[in-house]
Amino acid sequence: MFTGIVEEVGKVISAQASARRFSLKAERLVIAARETLKNVKPGGSVAINGVCLTVTDFTATSFAFDVMPETLKRTNLGRLKSGDKVNLERPLGLGGEVGGHLVQGHIDDTGKVVAIAPEGESIARFEAPPGVMRYVVPKGFIAVDGISLTVTGIDNNSFRVSLVDFTLKHTNLGSRKVGDQVNLEVDIIAKYVEQFLHARTTGITPDFLREHGFMVK
Repeated sequence: MFTGIVEEVGKVISAQASARRFSLKAERLVIAARETLKNVKPGGSVAINGVCLTVTDFTATSFAFDVMPETLKRTNLGRLKSGDKVNLERPLGLGGEVGGHLVQGHIDDTGKVVAIAPEGESIARFEAPPGVMRYVVPKGFIAVDGISLTVTGIDNNSFRVSLVDFTLKHTNLGSRKVGDQVNLEVDIIAKYVEQFLHARTTGITPDFLREHGFMVK
């Protein structure tokens, strides 16, 4: 579990087909980092642009991950190339501060940068598919490339957020351009609420009524 508060911007050293034992076409991603390397262990988790990945090995200056085909298909990690900047966050420790919101690192879909201003406090707009927009509400949370952001407005197929100068300087949003693909994860609470309400409205069946004494067999 993560909080969407980016600890560090890392740099992609390499992104290429894995030479490991996988029969599937996994991609081996090597990223240079500093702060997020502290206390890292093989098998540990790190969020890369909001995607929860498992550390396969590491050095004093970088760590490596094997990215599976499903992840490459559903996120922007398959587009990464040497030199690209990525947002990094280590998992939340028990008792740690939740500075943003609860982020799983399980990307719902990708979106596209529609508008973004690179300097000072600014408004950014992201286009998103219907499956994401159904969970987006004004003043609600959304994770964009792993960054916890507050939604300031929505329309049919996009949402807006305010970006302070600190966010632009300490995440990869400062280098994003119109048309860039971003990873999107909606607030998990919204999905649970929808599932609960759906169950409440569709779960009344003859078997349910009989079980609770409202019908006789």
